Amino acid sequence: MTINVDDFTKVKVLVIGDLMIDEYLWGSVDRISPEAPVPVVSVQKESHALGGAGNVIHNLVAMGAEVTAIGTAGTGKTGQMIFEKLEDLGIETDGVISEPQRPTTRKTRVIASNQQVLRIDKEIKKNINADTLEKLGKIIESKISNASLVIISDYDKGLVTRELVQKIVTLAEKYNILTLADPKSLNFSKYERVSILTPNKKEASLAANMDIKTEKDLFDAGWKIMDQVKLERLLLTCGKDGMVLFEKGREPYTIESKARQVFDVSGAGDTVISLLGLGLATGGTFKQSASIANVAAGIVVAKIGTATASIDELKRALSDQ
Repeated sequence: MTINVDDFTKVKVLVIGDLMIDEYLWGSVDRISPEAPVPVVSVQKESHALGGAGNVIHNLVAMGAEVTAIGTAGTGKTGQMIFEKLEDLGIETDGVISEPQRPTTRKTRVIASNQQVLRIDKEIKKNINADTLEKLGKIIESKISNASLVIISDYDKGLVTRELVQKIVTLAEKYNILTLADPKSLNFSKYERVSILTPNKKEASLAANMDIKTEKDLFDAGWKIMDQVKLERLLLTCGKDGMVLFEKGREPYTIESKARQVFDVSGAGDTVISLLGLGLATGGTFKQSASIANVAAGIVVAKIGTATASIDELKRALSDQ
């Protein structure tokens, strides 16, 4: 069978992860600072978007899926923006816990002449406390049975702990639901038993403690991670070189990149895990779902800033193949 993207509207996704705000300062450069050899950016406008797990949510909503958000937000202005942005997307926020001790991460990108010239991160990295872990566990337990799919979006800010992952996986196995995880932590062992892990090449290199220079190195790193994390399937993304699928008992399968031009890779991994999950949830094979994810990623990297593909853009791109 082939994947019908119109069926994405039938999918209910539980997204658990680090909710962040991406702030953009858009401007132009016409001189160098007299104070230091740096460009002076004249800011003309500002914009804000959901980042981290929030961008995964935005990608899924853009495809018509029904999404439940689970995570934390700070109690300040940026944290309030998380709630507002989710509500703007029609997402219920009862799964998002306000935690005063964990200010919401804000990534500020300065864009001049359609190029990113600077990024400023304002964040605190620390594990969620025991009380929050218990609350999140109860929320997940109450909502997971209605889900078609679970996506764990880990940006290594302390929300996605080993205990939380194992709670998610145990519940997902009980209800026979797929769990996909996008890792940022260098210790991949905390993702044991997830259905699919989707690291990029750099993350795989660090996790496998290998310098990846050749295709053989890439394959060896993939199998090493599969063995370490007790995985059945792994999707390794390689930027302009596409992606490689690893499936237990099969040869690695390479999919070439569909990106015609690359302006900004911000959030491309969020698009990949979102579309991979939707493809699998609507009955697609691993290869079919990864291929659609690859096409969608090719759309978003041609846009400036953390972006999503619309369902119409995806249909056009698939028809052009």
